[in-house]
Amino acid sequence: MNQESEKKIKSFTDLDAWKEGHKLVLFIYEITNGFPKDEVYGLVSQMRRCAVSITSNIAEGFSRQSYREKAQFYSTSQGSVTELQNQLLIAKDVGYMNQGVFHNIANQSVKVHKIINGLIKTSRIHYS
Repeated sequence: MNQESEKKIKSFTDLDAWKEGHKLVLFIYEITNGFPKDEVYGLVSQMRRCAVSITSNIAEGFSRQSYREKAQFYSTSQGSVTELQNQLLIAKDVGYMNQGVFHNIANQSVKVHKIINGLIKTSRIHYS
């Protein structure tokens, strides 16, 4: 085993799912800064809430003791990723972001979704 895999996870911020999700949150805040001002209470607000919900549910799931509770919050986080993916498509299709930016953020969202899926599986092993 390498040193990284031996590192004890003490906080939700140690989880790869949270770290990658946090990168996604920062991407969303950065890109939505350039959206039209009339979208502040529309797509901007929706996308930011979704992105924040991803990491918030990972954090809350981390603090739960049973697999069932952990899985519930982690699954909610995955749902927020999927919702955000839909909103990214809308933002691209209405011209708020170019294909390159969309591609980078969409790839990050897929990465986050996969890592959360792994987190759910790992939690089943450790907390069932």
